[in-house]
Amino acid sequence: MGARPQPESQVLEYPVITDSNLSEVEDFEQVVVKTNEDGSIVYLKDVARVELGQFTYDTFARLNGEVSSGMAVNQLPGGNAVETEEGIHKALTDLKRNFPPGVDYVINYETVSAVHESVESVFRTMILALLLVSAVVFFFLQNWRSTLIPVLTIPVSIVASFTAFTMFDLSINNLTMLALILAIGIVVDDAIVVVEAVQKYIDDEDISAKKATKKGMKDITAPLIAICLVLTAVFVPVGFIPGMVGQLYVQFSTTIAVAVVLSTVIALTLTPALCSILLKPTKITKDAKGLNKFFYRFNKRLDKVTEKYANGVQTAIKKKVLVIISLVIILGGTAFLFFRTPTGFIPEEDIGLFMIGITLPHGASSARTDEVLSDMYDRIKDEVPELKYFTTISGRNNLNQSIQPNVGSVFVALKEWEDRSRSSAEIIDQINALFSDYKKAEVMVATPPPIPGMGSTGGFSVHLQNRRNIDIKDFEEQGEEYIAHVNERDEIGAAYTLFTTDMPNYRIKVDRDQAAAMRVPINSIYNNLSSFFGSTYVNDFTLFGRNFRVVTQADSMYRMDIEHIKGLYIDNAYGNPVPLSELISYELAESPAIINHFNIYQSIEVMGDAASNYSSGDAINALKDVANGELSSDLAYEFSGSSLQEEEAGNQTALIFALCIVLVFFLLAALYESWSVPFSVMLAVPLGAFGSILALFLIPNVDNNIFAQVGLLVIIGLSAKNAILIVEFALERVHGGMELTDATLEAVKLRLRPIIMTSISFILGILPLLFSSGPVAVSTQTIGWTVFGGMTAATFLPIFIVPVLFVSITRLAYGKEKLDELEEKGKKKKDKQKDS
Repeated sequence: MGARPQPESQVLEYPVITDSNLSEVEDFEQVVVKTNEDGSIVYLKDVARVELGQFTYDTFARLNGEVSSGMAVNQLPGGNAVETEEGIHKALTDLKRNFPPGVDYVINYETVSAVHESVESVFRTMILALLLVSAVVFFFLQNWRSTLIPVLTIPVSIVASFTAFTMFDLSINNLTMLALILAIGIVVDDAIVVVEAVQKYIDDEDISAKKATKKGMKDITAPLIAICLVLTAVFVPVGFIPGMVGQLYVQFSTTIAVAVVLSTVIALTLTPALCSILLKPTKITKDAKGLNKFFYRFNKRLDKVTEKYANGVQTAIKKKVLVIISLVIILGGTAFLFFRTPTGFIPEEDIGLFMIGITLPHGASSARTDEVLSDMYDRIKDEVPELKYFTTISGRNNLNQSIQPNVGSVFVALKEWEDRSRSSAEIIDQINALFSDYKKAEVMVATPPPIPGMGSTGGFSVHLQNRRNIDIKDFEEQGEEYIAHVNERDEIGAAYTLFTTDMPNYRIKVDRDQAAAMRVPINSIYNNLSSFFGSTYVNDFTLFGRNFRVVTQADSMYRMDIEHIKGLYIDNAYGNPVPLSELISYELAESPAIINHFNIYQSIEVMGDAASNYSSGDAINALKDVANGELSSDLAYEFSGSSLQEEEAGNQTALIFALCIVLVFFLLAALYESWSVPFSVMLAVPLGAFGSILALFLIPNVDNNIFAQVGLLVIIGLSAKNAILIVEFALERVHGGMELTDATLEAVKLRLRPIIMTSISFILGILPLLFSSGPVAVSTQTIGWTVFGGMTAATFLPIFIVPVLFVSITRLAYGKEKLDELEEKGKKKKDKQKDS
């Protein structure tokens, strides 16, 4: 009151508040519907029941059999799962203070516990790997001073690697932690090479540690830099792979590449400084006692092995044709095993969670669905002692995101890993068997996707597309035929779809001519049907400081049967009531419950899992084979979720691997200033790959997935590293004037001990990965077996084959004339040194 425009004499202004804002049930009950001629009033409460209820009754939730209200929280892209979890816990703790008595909350289905447990499991593995590596280093270096230097470089390199996490936007996760475990072996390798070279000069030439360090670093600086460049060339290119696969590779490759570079820097700076300070002569004689006596015997035995090894290399050089034939056979075997080994994308892990989708017969009510879900809970809780939370939602099937009264979802959370003796896969098999002949509903058990948000479930997902708009019934029939053929394949455990076109419904037809004759608006007919049998949004009301909706609907007893339509009336243009039954007719019909579209086209989603002893790659190939052979030209197919990522990753990964090998070759060519010598290093790479793929082929429950490919990347670099240690020393002596074969034999004698030492320390360092358990056991074991098999082969095969390749290739590339010239220069240099 008194607002402008106003006279100058106006002193006060007041707002005016009306009582039109209804908020309580009583307020709505007093709404006047009609005033009769006699003056009596009809209130809303006289003709309707007013209650504060739910906005929608499509779904109903229970937790462990008790009525509950659920809320899903999804992490945004770029968010951190652990930080998100901490924020949710804090918010719920604050909210709980204001909960009414008897109300509590539980977080019944989450994936962050698996993240915590997996990181802790990998961290424990890292500590065990560090202890094993330290023990191997002490065993070979044989005194605490020498051992201390490599052991000190490990934490320095690892801790320094964490600086790259912020720089490259990385996080502590399974892949980065696995990369750090493998980095332990690589980091300690560089330090061992330095310490062993310096210690050898101290013991053999009886010189001071400072002088020995200078001489030793002169020998090994070039190989260390070459190894660093090669390893970096292997890991850096994979960071440029696009898509989801690229994101996974970036986490691993960046971490290990940074660790390698830092390791080399430390090996060229900190390690020599420590060597000059800490190392002392370590003459272990025959008269030594205690542990040194064992070391003396071990060294003598190793010296004999080295001599026999040199003789073996000499024999191999003489029989180079047989060695090269053997190499060709190994290369062929590697290619054969690559094609025969099952492929995959990301292995399914035991994160203690899985989902169940149920479908009752068409037309089943929501109450009936809730009853079935309760019956399932009663049966499962008695049969599965590992059960922790059993969340049921009637009216929604999370496997295909459909909302219907005859479907439901179950979210199962198992007890912690240490509190159960069975894996989630074994429990899923038990539940499948338990409900295999269940008469009340069709039960489908599915695992979560390997990466949250990448599809609805684990396993495979392929969409059949109706490209030519054929009849929906024909589309369904062809889809059923496709699924039948797919399920006949050995690679498929089970394939199914939730698509159906026989959902019963009533189809109402409006007699428009009759409506026009009786002056009833067509839209009034549809609005009345919607208001009474569905619901109509009227307006909003304010309660508890929030806005809620006012909804009208016929009471339950007046909409339980299609015959109740006969009780409805509608006013015509003259205000006279007309029975709705005079204007409409209805019939029972069938139609799809839900029609999905994938990339514009109508689609049928086919889901399922690979059979045991087959990989997801095998299942995808089977799906493609059947589709290409059985689908008509009216249909097409496309993959989604993890299946799509696996398909897209195949060609990209092969291309990137090829790029890595080419880049390594160019680096070696620049290092050796030769196009031929690098082949003696590069041909060692397939030897390591042979060991890796053989391990994947022989070990059950592992396949050639992303974690195996990550392991293969490591093997490419480490195979080249061992070969570089031999080739670099041999080439240096050839250029110094030594005869080619003699230079090679001297190089293999000098490098056998450090190669064995570094390789065994690396192999034992990854040994804990082979026997890991917990929520990332499959991934960890996959990368562990890949690296274990590859490193074992890369240790014991190249030490015989690389010298033969080096001699053969160098002799062919240099020619007799150049080799004789180098030998002549070497003799003149020695003669000059004798004269001086």
